[in-house]
Amino acid sequence: MTAVGFPPQPTPSQSNEIVYPSSDGEPLAETYDHLYAILTTLEVLKQYLQDRRATVLANQNLFYAQGYPKLRVAPDVMVIYDVEPGGRDSYKLWEERQVPQVVFEMTSKKTQEEDRTSKKDLYERLEVKEYWLFDPKGEWVEEKLRGYRLRGDRYELIADRRSEPLQLRLEVEDKLIGFYREDTGEKLLIPSELAAALHQEINARSEAEQRAESERQRAESERQRAEELAALLERYRTQFGDLPPAPDRP
Repeated sequence: MTAVGFPPQPTPSQSNEIVYPSSDGEPLAETYDHLYAILTTLEVLKQYLQDRRATVLANQNLFYAQGYPKLRVAPDVMVIYDVEPGGRDSYKLWEERQVPQVVFEMTSKKTQEEDRTSKKDLYERLEVKEYWLFDPKGEWVEEKLRGYRLRGDRYELIADRRSEPLQLRLEVEDKLIGFYREDTGEKLLIPSELAAALHQEINARSEAEQRAESERQRAESERQRAEELAALLERYRTQFGDLPPAPDRP
């Protein structure tokens, strides 16, 4: 049996006999730092790919061998192109017919052995194009972020921190991964940064509206003053005639 390939789907009677669970029974993350890194990466990449035919899943069971529900893995975050957007309870390769392009594992000292051996070997066999390990606490990955890119049928270490499938540059920003567009250099904002940017934009708009209102009031005041002067001049002319010409200055 091979882990990859897409054999014909079973008949309804056969599929009813096999249960592919949506949960692996494991906690979502080991610590708050790992949880925050997972959820932030998920949300940032979802926003980035929202106009693409792609999906981003977190901690969902990935079943890679039809008929063998125990052959599964639950990547912390995985990005799959050329599939319908939106969430799934689980991901079955033989149904979706697309292997994840990029996988992120938020690793720790406790999970390092599995992350750097069995999971790495599995993703390599499945032909996941990029595999990224992020150690938010810096427990065993000294540089915190380490990536592998598939070359042929083997993973090679990524030296430039570029994700080719995502067309993003990745940076370590404290306990999170920072994502930057390669085409513009623009950072993909995390939810708290988006909220701060929105607050700043609302304040700037409010200040601009206040300035515009002050300018409108000043213009209105000047208009009223001009009308009062015009009315005063008209009354003067009615009573005394035209004003005498101003004397020439020497």
